[in-house]
Amino acid sequence: MVSAVTEPSVLHDTRSAYDAVASRYAELFSNVLETLPMERAMLAAFAELVQAHNAGPVADIGCGPGQVTAHLHALGPATFGIDLSSEMVALARRAHPDLRFEEGSMTALDLADGVLGGILAFYSIIHTPPRQLPVVFTEFRRVLAPGGHLLLGFFAGDDPLPREFDHKVTLAYRWSPDSLAELSRQAGFIEVARLLREPHEDERQFQQAQLLVRKPQES
Repeated sequence: MVSAVTEPSVLHDTRSAYDAVASRYAELFSNVLETLPMERAMLAAFAELVQAHNAGPVADIGCGPGQVTAHLHALGPATFGIDLSSEMVALARRAHPDLRFEEGSMTALDLADGVLGGILAFYSIIHTPPRQLPVVFTEFRRVLAPGGHLLLGFFAGDDPLPREFDHKVTLAYRWSPDSLAELSRQAGFIEVARLLREPHEDERQFQQAQLLVRKPQES
């Protein structure tokens, strides 16, 4: 069941929660991709598509301490990070001084229309209330160049309705891949690929999913 919460309160609560755990989070997830070959494969495919299209840089939205931003940048596309948490942004800047990191919200990005070749949202939409996600997708579509790609990482479930769960940092939601793909389609995206895998023993026991979509070339 989905709670009734206001968007400003969600932003405040999410920002405060991640500010409070930023240092510990950065330590725990400093090498997060080392044990995730499927995710690395999707990131590599995403990077290749973005570079082939050559429509602009990639924004890692909800970048946290920047480790995935740096990984993606090393694959080739010029990549910068945006995060709601000022503490996360400060950690990312210290860890990766050669990369750009900014504070910002995915609901209102301080970016011009059509300037991005790609967007990565790696488990960062999970805290967005379901009724607010169409706003996020519309904003993503606005800042992407025609033909630009969006890669989403999220916790998956079988239920067609999004389900709350007690995330270790703050309230989160898991989505059926079909439901999230349909929501992206309604926002004007075209599905390219998806990946669904079973959880590792040391992970939360939900399926893990990646959804790759693109903005139409004629847009």
